[in-house]
Amino acid sequence: MNQSLATLKRWRIQIFAITWLAYAAFYFTRKAFSVAKLGIAEDPDFMLDKAAMANLDAIYLAAYAVGQFTWGMLADRFGPRVVVLGGLLISAGAAVVMGSYATFPIFATCMLVQGLAQSTGWAGLCKNIGSFFPAVQRGRVLGLWSSCYAFGGLVASPFAGWWAYTLVGTWHAAFFSSAAVVALVAVLFFFLQRNKPEDVGLPAVEPEPQSMAPGGNLCSLWAPLKEILRNRTVLTLGLAYFLLKPARYAILLWGPVIVFEQMPSVGKVGAAIIPTAFELAGLLGPILIGLASDKLFSARRMPACVISLVLLTVTLAAFMAAMDTGSVVLVVALLFVMGLTLYGPDSMISGAAAIDFGTAKAGATAAGFVNGCGSVGAVLGGLLPGYFDGVTVFIVFAGCALFSALVLLPHWNSRPASAAQSAELAPNTSLAIKPMRT
Repeated sequence: MNQSLATLKRWRIQIFAITWLAYAAFYFTRKAFSVAKLGIAEDPDFMLDKAAMANLDAIYLAAYAVGQFTWGMLADRFGPRVVVLGGLLISAGAAVVMGSYATFPIFATCMLVQGLAQSTGWAGLCKNIGSFFPAVQRGRVLGLWSSCYAFGGLVASPFAGWWAYTLVGTWHAAFFSSAAVVALVAVLFFFLQRNKPEDVGLPAVEPEPQSMAPGGNLCSLWAPLKEILRNRTVLTLGLAYFLLKPARYAILLWGPVIVFEQMPSVGKVGAAIIPTAFELAGLLGPILIGLASDKLFSARRMPACVISLVLLTVTLAAFMAAMDTGSVVLVVALLFVMGLTLYGPDSMISGAAAIDFGTAKAGATAAGFVNGCGSVGAVLGGLLPGYFDGVTVFIVFAGCALFSALVLLPHWNSRPASAAQSAELAPNTSLAIKPMRT
């Protein structure tokens, strides 16, 4: 048993690290276009106005949403290894093509492919983590793990901006440098990742629900989705995430442009760097909310989310007024608070809560469904900044955040049954596993 515990601990660390790195890497190719927009806007050989850029973002986000609904089911059926590795490689290839050929049809096609490739990551990797950690630990574990996408966004924009506008001097380099990072991580993922403890000779960390076990009623590809669509809590999470995600993607995809338009004196590199305050806070937000949900609220995910969303509503409503002051310090501070209060519930709703209520066998399907709902909302985050003024856009986002809080409020005391079961199985250890059957 001691040897099994030591082996499980080692694999947990390894799986945590490689899945964290894999999802962070996706953000390099995801944010390459947002950084390239600054150079494309001034490129006489490739004329794209803001509306055209917004339409390209919408193509990407629509494909991303479709992929979320699809890849989650496939990750449950075939495992994250095949699905996520394919996504990493295709994402890198699409970025290389975008850096090589500057035409709208090619960009539109690649954004479609990029959206489908990027959407392989979240559901599959959340399931991967969920397979190695029981429900009573998932809040803090996935909270810490969810710092991957904040870190990815934090590092990706300055990295691509530095390559494109300082080192090379062309927007094309934003795509090439980002693709190189993703390709390297794909190689590491191939060698270091495994789908579940059983793949390395260890027992499952939690018993599978009887109805979800092989040979039961839910063994087909579509059956987990049917189960999820009957789960009211998962449906509520999907609605809440639909309302929350537009704000994050507006800042993710348009942050450098919004800052540069309002504060041109900071320059292009400065405009790429300032929005990273939002993602810097995103490193901390998921960790804090994960600890709060496990330790303060006994594996209840909703209370911390509701509190954060109310605070987020205030910061979104005040953002454009802060931009009008021209104060870099004030804008950075408000972006930091915004990131703290957005990334926390973002990670909790789409990660730990979705996995908890989706159960062990349909965890990826639940995470994919919730993230897919959010991705449909994220299309608004890509479109609205290209068609409306900033004040209107951020007031709409503030209203959505408040409504998201109200949607979750009736579920304040919701807690998955698996959390109580896990607590009984492992009350005093973070590495408890079922005895191996002989």
